[in-house]
Amino acid sequence: MNAILPLIPETELPPVLVTGGAGYIGSNAALALIDRGVKTVVLDSLVTGSRALVPAGAIFVEGRAGDQALVERVIRDQGIGAVLHFAARISVAESVEQPALYYRENFGETLSLAQTALACGIGAFVMSSTAAVYGDGDGQPLAVTAPVAPINPYGWSKAFAERALADMVAANRNFSVACPRYFNVAGADPLMRSGQASLHPHHLIELACHVLTGQRERFTIFGRDYPTRDGSGVRDYVHVTDLADAHILLLRACLADPGQYHAVNLGYGQGASVIEVLDALEAVSGTAIPRHDGPRRAGDPAVLVAHSQARELLGWQPRFADLETMVGHALAWERRRLALGVANR
Repeated sequence: MNAILPLIPETELPPVLVTGGAGYIGSNAALALIDRGVKTVVLDSLVTGSRALVPAGAIFVEGRAGDQALVERVIRDQGIGAVLHFAARISVAESVEQPALYYRENFGETLSLAQTALACGIGAFVMSSTAAVYGDGDGQPLAVTAPVAPINPYGWSKAFAERALADMVAANRNFSVACPRYFNVAGADPLMRSGQASLHPHHLIELACHVLTGQRERFTIFGRDYPTRDGSGVRDYVHVTDLADAHILLLRACLADPGQYHAVNLGYGQGASVIEVLDALEAVSGTAIPRHDGPRRAGDPAVLVAHSQARELLGWQPRFADLETMVGHALAWERRRLALGVANR
């Protein structure tokens, strides 16, 4: 599939700094870069990340993305030419309890990192964002042009960061930024080199895998009375490896055309219900998942699905969109994580 946006060749990618590269998505993006022969430097404070997830082929630096002196030194010493920024807090519930923490780390540190990158002559900056910037939505597939109307501090912290980056691009025509808005990231590296390792998991598939591996007794379905095909909530799940591939395409687009700002939805444009996800996990595992019906959670929309233009804009060709493949990779990783003793963080 041909891309609409211009892209530099993969072989011309410069050394890349990956902040938050000891986390779930960041480590998979680092793997994607290394697999393409790109020099990759991971910067992570290890507050929520795990050293065990940093790819063996990456240069690792422990520290914060907002430490301007450290970031400047890393960019200079390692010849960095682009930034993938994943370092962030991601729990909606925690953001409600500690909003200042989220504004400081998700907004403040992003702004600091972008300022340092710009001062050092970096031309391409990709920040992981979220579908939480849309708020509840209207139950229809969400286009990138949908109103930005978060309903929690997590969503606002990302929306503020997006706005600041867009304004920086407008003021600096040699600086390009992309903000991919994730829907529900799932799966694991197909070669089992990385996956989720959350201390307090809140993602559906990870929680269900904990049940299948004996770490939890049962799975609670929050809400069985939604106006959906089976009464449970519907979400757009995207495989983490496909997500990582999209980030590399976005880097290539930023490097090919300076002075551009791109907000892009990253999802498949199709939804799976909670029940369908659990059924898929039972099919690949051959084991029943004990289920319990619970009440709806406040703020949970019935349907959250992307209208994603990434295929058209970037020539993005997902390889792992099949639901059973996604959940199978997630379960295989959880079993491997337990066998290797990779600690939850």
